[in-house]
Amino acid sequence: MKTILIKNGNIIKKDGIKKGSVLIKDKKIEQIFYTEDFNYNYDMVIDAKEQYISPGFIDIHTHGGGGHDFMDNTEEAIYKAVYAHMVHGTTSIVPTTLTNTEENLNTFMNIFNNIDLNKKGYPNILGLHLEGPYFSYGQRGAQDPRYLRNPEPEEYNKILSLTDRIIRWSLAPELEGALEFAQVLKEKKINCSIAHTEATCEEVRKAYKNGYTCLVHFYSGMNSVIRKNAYRVAGAVEAGYLLDDIYVEVIADGSHLPKELLELIYKIKRKDRICLVTDSMRAAGMPDGLYTLGGKDSGYEVVVEDNVAKLTDRSAFAGSVATSDILLKTMYNNTSASLNEVVNMLTMNPATLLNIEDQKGSIEIGKDADIIIFDDKQEISLVMVMGDININKI
Repeated sequence: MKTILIKNGNIIKKDGIKKGSVLIKDKKIEQIFYTEDFNYNYDMVIDAKEQYISPGFIDIHTHGGGGHDFMDNTEEAIYKAVYAHMVHGTTSIVPTTLTNTEENLNTFMNIFNNIDLNKKGYPNILGLHLEGPYFSYGQRGAQDPRYLRNPEPEEYNKILSLTDRIIRWSLAPELEGALEFAQVLKEKKINCSIAHTEATCEEVRKAYKNGYTCLVHFYSGMNSVIRKNAYRVAGAVEAGYLLDDIYVEVIADGSHLPKELLELIYKIKRKDRICLVTDSMRAAGMPDGLYTLGGKDSGYEVVVEDNVAKLTDRSAFAGSVATSDILLKTMYNNTSASLNEVVNMLTMNPATLLNIEDQKGSIEIGKDADIIIFDDKQEISLVMVMGDININKI
């Protein structure tokens, strides 16, 4: 078993930051020291040079990166996309699908079943997030309207029978059959989230009582206050604030939400219920230009300009080109949140949402050695996944 000591760093803990050292043995965090006066054997020493020692980022919603989309339907595309995010500090990732035909979803599922979820040299692949195809037409955003439909037991039961690797499924809860579907997901311990929805606040409350636990890309693809027969009706956004325990995904890429809304979310929402996500498409980490959203054979063209992905008619965003380090910088520099609070939004909070907080999400003895090091400009210098150093720029 290889023992590695990371010394002389500022350890980001759940409740603050403290100078110290972290000892890793095999794949786990063995000890944490807050003094240099310790007696322990180790095989390798890494000097953090007073940079931050942080738990690795966990991205629970991403469609691709590095020029690849998860729905390109090749193992190579999946590995290259997750690697592109690992370079930016993501040590655990949840590949996400787009609304598509049943045939394409089935093809992707068969390929994903053969993926090594813990491939050496890559981030942890935690499982699969199905986004759609059960969405509202009025809040479809960049989701292809040709494939929108209601959840039907015959279809989703078939999909569920194809793989045991689905850990999240996002849909619009106001659709016919959506509440019944949530019960099926709950029984299978699959996280059920709200996305691309025209649900009112009351409908979201009902969905929450039936097992929906998160609002996907908060503000995007959902209503705020609307008028019905001259009366104002609260929407899904208001439900996100009123329901203390419901999680919200936040795309803190500097484009989807202005700094005022980022600060509003931080000030009103429970700090342990905010999850920063990239919702990235294949252009994450790539230059501006024309790209395909979704699989190369089943998607459609979008334009990336000034680091923003949009439909070609500029009517809506088409995911983001963000990586997790960008989320960290944006949320930290545009709100009054402390650094450890923002790190929690990228680590502990998503781990808790996925019920893996006993393994990942914080630097604690016995947890997986998923660790990154970054400087005071939030530039990543080291990435460790399960005790293996995959990126080292120190």
